[in-house]
Amino acid sequence: MGKTKLIVIRIRGKVNVAPNVKKTLYILRLRKKFSCVLIDNTPENIGKLRKVENYVSYGQAKEETIKKILLKRARLPGNKPLKEKKKIEAFVKEFIEGKKKLKDLGIKPFFSLHPPKGGFKKQTRKIFPEGILGKNEKINELVIRML
Repeated sequence: MGKTKLIVIRIRGKVNVAPNVKKTLYILRLRKKFSCVLIDNTPENIGKLRKVENYVSYGQAKEETIKKILLKRARLPGNKPLKEKKKIEAFVKEFIEGKKKLKDLGIKPFFSLHPPKGGFKKQTRKIFPEGILGKNEKINELVIRML
């Protein structure tokens, strides 16, 4: 079975966050609102996500979505954009399989996104399916609207 990656987006801000939740968000590198990370689908990471699910939206990443995130939002140190598109396309498959990591490309391990075009379709304070927080099956669509 091939490994899978999870997309995690911080939806809620910094106000009134419990200290243990704040520390977990810091460990996941979700320090600002609308920041995004790509993590492995492991039991340890699922436990972290359950702890912070009232602040983040997460779900299984598709290959095309990862490719679009890297092309549009990957940044080198000094906040310079990554320009080698052919290198990214070859990298994505190895990244999903777990053979390579983001630091092999030399980019930052998190991505800054915009608020979604057209706004949030559901509430930002409720768990999926009433809202968008927690395990979100439509995470790929949300990410595309936030690029």
